[in-house]
Amino acid sequence: MTKVIKVMALGSLLAASALYGASTAACAGCHGQHFEKHAMGKSKIVKDMSKADILVALKGYKAGTYGGAMKGLMKGQVAALSDADMKAIAEMIKGGAGTATDKATSHAAAAAVAVSKVIDINAKVCDPERIKKEDLGNKKEVDETVLGLRKTSLFDENVAPQKIKEDRPAPGTAPKFERAYVNAPPMIPHSVEGLLPITKDNNQCLGCHMPDVAKGVGATPIPPSHFTNYRPTTVLKNGNLVKEGKVVGIQKGDMGNVSDIKLAKAKKLNHLYQGRYNCSQCHAPQANVKTAVGNTFKSDGLTDEFKSHSNLVNMMDDGVK
Repeated sequence: MTKVIKVMALGSLLAASALYGASTAACAGCHGQHFEKHAMGKSKIVKDMSKADILVALKGYKAGTYGGAMKGLMKGQVAALSDADMKAIAEMIKGGAGTATDKATSHAAAAAVAVSKVIDINAKVCDPERIKKEDLGNKKEVDETVLGLRKTSLFDENVAPQKIKEDRPAPGTAPKFERAYVNAPPMIPHSVEGLLPITKDNNQCLGCHMPDVAKGVGATPIPPSHFTNYRPTTVLKNGNLVKEGKVVGIQKGDMGNVSDIKLAKAKKLNHLYQGRYNCSQCHAPQANVKTAVGNTFKSDGLTDEFKSHSNLVNMMDDGVK
């Protein structure tokens, strides 16, 4: 995985990296190709701002003195931007070419971006020594404090949940996590502060993860399966419920026989299927905590390719005749 980091300026998702100090390619998803939009419906229209105003905003985000409700999110995301990076961003937004120094800074930063492997977040959980230690089958005597997940006396109900420190890196600055099994939904490696809740009308994930933007900003692209409607076409016709052209009926509460409807005809879309708008329903943010028990699960076929990629769209009909 190339650890590429994005910059989405002023009221949108800005990521902390000098690599994108002289690139505004990632901004279009929220601000528009010509910076003519209110990003997320909240930001100023950047094309109407002066270069000086853009610099004030970027520096204010870094100092934590600018940004209103989004201040906390923006501060973390621009923390690594230098003054030269911010100047280059302002130059690009206002149509300037930037100085030779700005270009040299950007090129040097691009060359310095490290290639990082995908992190296995289950490594410690699957540690053989831990598994052996926790295996009750190897013990001659089992104390009550090792039973269950609480790891304490069964008579002690004063067990507080483990405290979780929300200290994940800003979007664009975190290495990706390995998938737990083949075609598992990838977990979120970065902070989600300011990004939740996701609604059908406000989904900030799309600003970086849409396929046409993701490659340029180093994000995992939304897969083809999310641009496909797999649900059966259902209509009410002559008082009957018709699924995929077959009458299943609604007479007297009887839904009829649907066993012969093997698979709905997949309908490919040129937009994100709204049945999948709630990203965090499957893609969950992670925290660095010690699990209550070890994990002996091992996925079959989890090659290096599938640790960071999916072929789910090709497997949807697997096993269906």
